[in-house]
Amino acid sequence: MSDNQRKVLITGVSSGLGRALAESQLQAGREVWGCSRRVPEELVEKGLRHLELDLSDEMGAAPLRAWLPEGAVWDLVILNAARLGEIRDMADTPLSDLRLTMEVNVWSQKWTLDALFDRSAVVRQVVAISSGASQSGNRGWNGYGISKAAMNMLMALYAAERPDTHFTALAPGLVETAMQDYLGGLPDDPRFSTVARLKQARGTSDMPDAATCAGILEEVFPKLLRRENGSFVDIRRM
Repeated sequence: MSDNQRKVLITGVSSGLGRALAESQLQAGREVWGCSRRVPEELVEKGLRHLELDLSDEMGAAPLRAWLPEGAVWDLVILNAARLGEIRDMADTPLSDLRLTMEVNVWSQKWTLDALFDRSAVVRQVVAISSGASQSGNRGWNGYGISKAAMNMLMALYAAERPDTHFTALAPGLVETAMQDYLGGLPDDPRFSTVARLKQARGTSDMPDAATCAGILEEVFPKLLRRENGSFVDIRRM
């Protein structure tokens, strides 16, 4: 691979939006590195450099650091891996579940970034996949909403520390993924009105599939560089 080929790192590449983003970047001729708990064999065959990694376990920081190339220049890092948890009230959500969601959605982002900066010469752009749930406070989204809000702040804090890297917490809008399969299978419950709205959006242009969303994001990533470093951006308000 040529030295001037764009180098991209994506977390959570085994399914959903992360897999679609990895495939899109590979099709564009970029050198794509990705990590996830499961190996996306088809993407590996297409050239993806993959590391099996459990982001719920901080012990993964050591193999990640060893896997990352020394002195690399990363054009784009996409922190996509996330955990939804169950839709339920805060009072019904055990602390163990909240801790696990925070571990995946926030603290793994920290040790991933720390390993990345420790090993890399340059990291030009970091995009953390956020959610409107980080802003809305809608009932039922408990640990997911809390963790995504914390992740937004994490990006702002790293932006303050590392002004030479551009950070964005990006909400990509509604995307048809396995998360929607879970949400769509929930029984109707008047307490959780947002779930009903998501069910209605499935199969419409309001909820594109992951490949379509990845194509849209390809065009959005360069535009984010014109936004304030460390900011939260909702694609539906761009």
